[in-house]
Amino acid sequence: MGAAQRMKSILKYLLCLPLLLCVFYVICPSVRLLIGLLPMDKCELETAKSLNLDNSVDASLDLGSRSDVLTCTPWNAPIIWEGMFDPDLYDRAHNEEGTSVALTVFAVGRYLDAYLKTFLNSSERYFMPGLPVAYYVFTDLPEKVLAIRLTPQRRLRIIKVERHSRWQDISMMRMKTISDIIESEIRHYYTHVFCFDVDQVFTGRFGSEALGDSVALLHAYYYNVAKAFYTYDNNPKSQAYMENGDFYYHAAVFGGSWKSVKALTDSCYQSILVDKERNVEALWHDESHLNKYLWLHKPSRVLSPEYCWDPIIGHRYNIRITRLEWAPKNYAQLRTS
Repeated sequence: MGAAQRMKSILKYLLCLPLLLCVFYVICPSVRLLIGLLPMDKCELETAKSLNLDNSVDASLDLGSRSDVLTCTPWNAPIIWEGMFDPDLYDRAHNEEGTSVALTVFAVGRYLDAYLKTFLNSSERYFMPGLPVAYYVFTDLPEKVLAIRLTPQRRLRIIKVERHSRWQDISMMRMKTISDIIESEIRHYYTHVFCFDVDQVFTGRFGSEALGDSVALLHAYYYNVAKAFYTYDNNPKSQAYMENGDFYYHAAVFGGSWKSVKALTDSCYQSILVDKERNVEALWHDESHLNKYLWLHKPSRVLSPEYCWDPIIGHRYNIRITRLEWAPKNYAQLRTS
């Protein structure tokens, strides 16, 4: 083997190293337990008044109340944790401002029967209490969506979408679908948009403290690990390619003002189209493109893993409450036609 070939092989193994580390971390409970004990970085701001405020209420955030976690980003956006905020203060402010929220969720194929009813019923109990909310459910089987009892100021909109043969395409094409419904409808009636995966269950308040211009979520598996574990796309041919980043974000939850969410989904969709023309597929599909976008366009608000936690991870001393949890998954059954 020549020197050039050996160097090529070495580079190939180095590129695979972050993914191998990630797999080892996910499948090994003892490693997850030890990593959970590692201390997090700390916010260097003395008060929330030094933040780049999403709204006036953010000045009331108590950044020092959670000395066990990172409560702000390097660009001075808040990271929201239990104990930092007064929920009543946020609710009053958003009611006075006339805030309203559109929630988008995709329930395609077997995901509809497995998860949608539980997702919607739990959201009625915990998602944005006291605010007007519209649920936009995208499904290939609208006739199978069961009726749920909605509280006042809530409405359900069911929209039929095409079922793609591969779940990866369903995941990636949601970006265009979300952008289209924002343009045609949501922007005329709602101030904010939150986009969710359906295989989740609300377990605690997911309220107005989560609202901001551009909202990202720290991934439960990566919020407390070294960046070497982050699984950014490492293929230079992909539009999602990243050599480094700030955090690793989870595409199961993202949101913001309708303008910001539309900009994000438009950009991700265009990047996906470029990749398709090049016969390239990003490592984690739309999540890889979302991470690239949020690295280039910093979110104004970051949600802690409380807002989307996987119970399989087990106990973490810094997770005082879970607001949304991953539902049990059987991908072998769910992702077959």
